[in-house]
Amino acid sequence: QVQLVESGGGLVQAGGSLRLSCAASGRTSGRIFSSSAMGWFRQAPGKDREFVAAIRLSNEDTTYSDSVKGRFTISTNSAKNTVHLQMSSLKPEDTAVYYCARTNARRLDVRALYDYWGQGTQVTVSS
Repeated sequence: QVQLVESGGGLVQAGGSLRLSCAASGRTSGRIFSSSAMGWFRQAPGKDREFVAAIRLSNEDTTYSDSVKGRFTISTNSAKNTVHLQMSSLKPEDTAVYYCARTNARRLDVRALYDYWGQGTQVTVSS
């Protein structure tokens, strides 16, 4: 079992920045976890949960959705048990609950391929 806990959400004005963190615990020391990927998704009211960004823990390769590319940066720490999402130039349309999740799949932008999820953290961007 892997537990994921997000933090860092809050209220920010348009154009501002926030840094989200996702701390992983449980079975995170084995080869299976170190070869997996961590992703961030978000869900706005009345909308589907959508992919935001992901990082492979083995080589730190990253991928982003077009809507956040150039504004958001995903990273991990040296212990590979925490993933951050640095969000800059925030827009009101970035308002959502942000979730982190874990996958062992090759494809990183598909929600159904993630097996462990955090509880989410609210990000609200005011105009």
